[in-house]
Formats: sequence, structure tokens, C-alpha cells
Amino acid sequence: MRVSTSHLQQLAIFTTVLTGGGVGIMYYLMQKKFSASDYHRLALQKLEACPAAMETIGAPPLKVHNIHLIDRHNRVDQNTAQMKIPVTGSKTGGYLYVFSVRDHDTNRWSLEQAVLKLREGQTINLLTPPAAGTQTPEHTQGLDTGHWH
Repeated sequence: MRVSTSHLQQLAIFTTVLTGGGVGIMYYLMQKKFSASDYHRLALQKLEACPAAMETIGAPPLKVHNIHLIDRHNRVDQNTAQMKIPVTGSKTGGYLYVFSVRDHDTNRWSLEQAVLKLREGQTINLLTPPAAGTQTPEHTQGLDTGHWH
């Protein structure tokens, strides 16, 4: 049985388009799942509740970008969630590094660590934030980066 070259080309194009569409849908659904999770929501709430951090990046408006799925900082399992969330404001941007743990009894996530690291190298620990309006370029008291490997 002979198959013409044009039929093989059409099959290759169809397979490529179908595979690309499937990968795109999977990427979209994974991003949606991360952004709807409690550990992601808690992290953003903590950032938005910190006037010093919001002022430093120039928010509002705060823009939260998709996480990089292949980044080694993004790991989630049944009991822990470690994420590196890209965020920007009107002045600058950076990454929100978070580490959350799930309570076995209540099945709820709690934020153990939340640090905003700006492009310029400044860091703001959101669990012990500086007062609004202070000129503290780095606020890393009690910062534990051991979870970010």
C-alpha cells in the first residue's frame, strides 16, 4: 500500500497542530490550578496587605504573572508548597518566594514564609514587614532561604 507524500505531509501538520493545542491547553489548565490554590491566594493576600512592599513596587495596580512551570523553585506536594511567583507594579517587579504547609487536621494551608525579592536585589520579608514609608532597602530579619533549593 502506497501513501502519497502530500497525505503524509497533511498527517504531519495535523499531528503537530493537535499536539501543540494539547500542550497549550495543559499549560493553561496548570496555571489556572496554581492561581486558584489556597497557597497562591494566601501569598498574594500577604503581599497586598504589606503597604511597604506595595509602595516599593508601585502597586496598585499589582500584576501577577504566570509561574514558570519548569523553575526548580516551584514544587508542590500533598503537605508543602514552594513557589516563586512573578509580580510587577508600575515602578518595578520581582518574585514573591513563598513556602506553605498544609495542616493535616484542618486540611488548610498556612503561610510559613513569604519574601518579595525585587529586580534591584532588595528583599522584603512579608511576615515581618517594615513600616510603610521607611527607607529600608533590605528587610530580611529571620529570613530562611533553606526551602529555596
